[in-house]
Amino acid sequence: MGGMTALPAPGPTPGLSLGPLRVETPVVLAPMAGVTNAAYRRLCAEQGAGLYVCEMITSRGLVEGDQHTRDMLVFDELETTRSVQLYGTDPVYVGKAAEILCAEYGVAHIDLNFGCPVPKVTRKGGGGALPWKRGLLAEILEHAVAAAAPYDVPVTMKTRKGIDDDHLTYLDAGRIAQESGCAAIALHGRTVVQAYSGAADWDAIAALVAHVDIPVLGNGDIWEAADALRMVEQTGAAGVVVGRGCLGRPWLFRDLAAAFAGEEVATLPTLGEVTAMMRRHAELLCHHLGEERGCKEFRKHVTWYLKGFAAGGEMRRSLGLVATLADLDRLLADLDPDEPFPVAELGAPRGRQGSPRARVVLPEGWLDDADGSGYHLQEEASETTGG
Repeated sequence: MGGMTALPAPGPTPGLSLGPLRVETPVVLAPMAGVTNAAYRRLCAEQGAGLYVCEMITSRGLVEGDQHTRDMLVFDELETTRSVQLYGTDPVYVGKAAEILCAEYGVAHIDLNFGCPVPKVTRKGGGGALPWKRGLLAEILEHAVAAAAPYDVPVTMKTRKGIDDDHLTYLDAGRIAQESGCAAIALHGRTVVQAYSGAADWDAIAALVAHVDIPVLGNGDIWEAADALRMVEQTGAAGVVVGRGCLGRPWLFRDLAAAFAGEEVATLPTLGEVTAMMRRHAELLCHHLGEERGCKEFRKHVTWYLKGFAAGGEMRRSLGLVATLADLDRLLADLDPDEPFPVAELGAPRGRQGSPRARVVLPEGWLDDADGSGYHLQEEASETTGG
């Protein structure tokens, strides 16, 4: 791509080892509902090495053969390392789902979500609420690790600092993950009550690194490649998890690969280069979903790609209604290909931020007992968002 700016050049960073799985660049694409489908994972992988995780699926939906869940487990033909994030609150279901992923889908990595802040998930004790029940967390992890072990598939978990500042769980969760045989733990440096607001607490990531022997991956406020380098340097994390920072910017993975290799590059694409990436994204969506559905799925990405550029409201509205690749080509051709990248957007948050929640919705009496051994919850088969 076009303009380049210099990053401070560190020495090359070693890759990431998750049990038998080797990731050459220590970067993981966070699963994001409605975003990290096969097309987007392929698009990001074309930019740089890393681990690209499928949208989160529910263990119950997979075990019970829910068609929507199965439809989400689609992989690009060039996706050689299949990675899936699994959500569940019942150890038996999670174990069975892990076995299905290994035996029927050939996955190479399973991540378990204990970070989702969505009320419909925490209301049932799932996502970021679940680590409060230490016994239940251990049971779930042990079932997943045992199910994946015969296939030599590493299991990791992702979590948050805790429910709120008065109910922190991440240090216990790290210990339990290590004792349960997890290959790594990823920490989003926010509490559930923060959702996506405020600043991520990188000091908590550093504290977890000091607390456990397994690799810790840091997540939160990585908007540029330089942020990833700074996080690793400040916290001692073995790698980073990137979510909202890559929305409308799949070339961030190119920058990350270069930065971790010790190269002094950061991509500043012209609008013409951005539109070429938009076209490639839409093409991949249409390849996997068909043209009509692929174009509909692409619409949500338009605002992210054009953030900070001068494209007018009418153009953005038209792109937000695009129905065919021919329509997309016609509209993109009217944009100025030489318009420089809006440097004011560098380092700025992307995607949802919002405000802290007034409170976290939890099952009745949830906070009364932090042990929770044998505490099993009813799990919804519907899909949820990531953490």
